[in-house]
Amino acid sequence: MTQTNIPEKGAIVQRDLMTFSISPHIPGGFADPALLRKIADVAEKYGAKFIKLTGAQRIAIIGISEADLDNAWSEFTDSSKAIGLTIRSIQMCPGTRACKKAKQDSPGLGLALDKEFYGKPAPAKFKMGVSGCSNCCSDSWMKDIGFFGTDTGFNVIVGGKGGGTPKAGKELANDLTPDQAIDLARKIITFYRENGIAPERLGATIERLGFDTFRKAVL
Repeated sequence: MTQTNIPEKGAIVQRDLMTFSISPHIPGGFADPALLRKIADVAEKYGAKFIKLTGAQRIAIIGISEADLDNAWSEFTDSSKAIGLTIRSIQMCPGTRACKKAKQDSPGLGLALDKEFYGKPAPAKFKMGVSGCSNCCSDSWMKDIGFFGTDTGFNVIVGGKGGGTPKAGKELANDLTPDQAIDLARKIITFYRENGIAPERLGATIERLGFDTFRKAVL
């Protein structure tokens, strides 16, 4: 019987302390029919208890035995994993690709961020959200880095978090192009890697060092 997660296998131990969940990478939650069929097939093949849509826009396969983890992951073309001290799945809304209220192409920015940063190491878990407008359907204010679209570009929010002690972030920059937003994300993540102390989230690092110090370092 095990009682811990297995980060290198992307596996989170379940309540029974004997089985695990895995969540195949679905960038932005955009899943094609073939991936959906594969997830269902893997769940059936390895006797999963059920599958569950997650708040991180993934589909968790829940109740797999430890002995089956490697084989289950091998079924997927993309076997990248992000649990533990990593940059997690990047939440994004449909943006101008579908939503009538959107101001900016949030999947365009979100998928570019996902490609560069997903699964990369960080001092603590690190979350990003990209919203196409100020409604912030991707919870941009509650992420380590959040973005939301306006008529003139993306605004950037930093230092938010959810969980047991939720905290809204602070606005850092306004009206950025997607390229500028990605470049700023690089600077913020570099700052966090150089100055963060596990297990503090980015917001705690900023508070410890001072927002003005942080802003001068990244802008």
